[in-house]
Amino acid sequence: MSDPIWKPNTTVAVVLEHAGRYLLVEEETDDGLRFNQPAGHLDHGESLLQACVREAREETGYVVRPTALVGIYQWSPPTRPGLSYLRFAYAADLASELERPAGVTLLNLTIAAELAAEAQPAGATIQNLAWSTELADGVVGAQLDAGIVRAVWLSYAEVRACQDRHRSPLVLQCIDDYRAGRRYPLELIRHYD
Repeated sequence: MSDPIWKPNTTVAVVLEHAGRYLLVEEETDDGLRFNQPAGHLDHGESLLQACVREAREETGYVVRPTALVGIYQWSPPTRPGLSYLRFAYAADLASELERPAGVTLLNLTIAAELAAEAQPAGATIQNLAWSTELADGVVGAQLDAGIVRAVWLSYAEVRACQDRHRSPLVLQCIDDYRAGRRYPLELIRHYD
């Protein structure tokens, strides 16, 4: 009798950089709180790109648009014999950035108005709204996947400083490859229904 066919876990990850900061998630794992890119398993019937968009939304609340393949990574955790991952890491932009001026962050006016109304003194009116180039750590009010504690934007130095809390060595490797300019066309991988 032959051995069963080995099948790695197929995962996707999003490398998203904005103003020198990288989007990561802090998540609960068997080894405690760990940092990872927005990432997860490919679901039956979906393309890698669809999985990339879905995982980013589920783990951060952000809608992303993949722009390039950064790399394909095969990894077997040394503490988990027999377990292997095949990770497809994609560079992405925030989808909403395509619809607004450069350097301007979206302001959710509905949420802003609700928050302002709660703190608004009687008889006062809102006089000014300000634009900011800072992005929030995740989308306010977004329902995140179970186990995700928060989405957070970290500088490269901060990503390196918390390397001992990365879910895997692939977190830093994907960012290093992104910083090195590794970009492959999305058309490199074909999906057939």
